[in-house]
Amino acid sequence: MGISAGRHPKAARDVGGTLLAATRLDRWAVTAIALEIFLGIGAIGGGLALMAGPDGEVLPLPVSAPDGSPLSDYFLPGAILFTILGTGPLGAAILAWRRPVAPMLTVAMGGALLVWLVVQIAIIGYSNDPPLQAGYFVLGVVLTAVGVKWVRALPLETASQPHRTTHR
Repeated sequence: MGISAGRHPKAARDVGGTLLAATRLDRWAVTAIALEIFLGIGAIGGGLALMAGPDGEVLPLPVSAPDGSPLSDYFLPGAILFTILGTGPLGAAILAWRRPVAPMLTVAMGGALLVWLVVQIAIIGYSNDPPLQAGYFVLGVVLTAVGVKWVRALPLETASQPHRTTHR
């Protein structure tokens, strides 16, 4: 069954015919989506660049930077960056339209970014040229805060009910 509202003009059905609650995106959802898209695009680009040039050929990174870690080059960090901080936020942004779990995913994406930066700084050190680490740290804090505000803005019945109800 395709997506249709049937007798419920403000609801839609997913591919399996399950009734989905209609949701209007509030300001926290819109903000989260914008931040997640920004993070996802940047992380996909950075991850691809690290995987394509794992010895610092594409991005101007010192070859000695991973020396303080068990890594010999930037390929694995690039793959993690691409997968978790690239596709993860984009997936969370897509889910924001239809799933009540999206606010928690926003908190998780902000937290993942903060953990990524703390580990990165612990292993290769802090660099302010360019100030990407500081900028992305601020993004992680803001994304986490937006997710928390979004969770708090949800009506209590939305938070306690399952995200799908079966229509008879």
